[in-house]
Amino acid sequence: MAMYESGEMYLETIYILTQKSSAVRGIDVGEYMGFSKPSVSRGLKLLKKEGLAETDEAGCIRLTAAGEAKAKHIYERHQVLTTLFVRLGVNEQTAADDACRIEHYISDETFDAIKNHMKKYDK
Repeated sequence: MAMYESGEMYLETIYILTQKSSAVRGIDVGEYMGFSKPSVSRGLKLLKKEGLAETDEAGCIRLTAAGEAKAKHIYERHQVLTTLFVRLGVNEQTAADDACRIEHYISDETFDAIKNHMKKYDK
């Protein structure tokens, strides 16, 4: 299933927010991402259609097993790339911003090579 960058950003945001709170609502996602309520509603509708997220009766958002797996994959890319850039001497905010852009486009082959290379230098 092909997913656009915005869908991946929603998944990653929901994943991050669920690490902090078990009750994540659309308004929380909007505030975190700086998006309007209608934008978040459209994004969540697409995630639900793809079977990646669902909402309960109280309006709380939960990732499905497939959604959580995809979100973890995206989040790992973000973390690894940010760490790489910081180790290369990039300031933390720029590293995180650049990682956020790159994480959606880098191939699995290249990402795995970076991750494996970095493991050699981890203590």
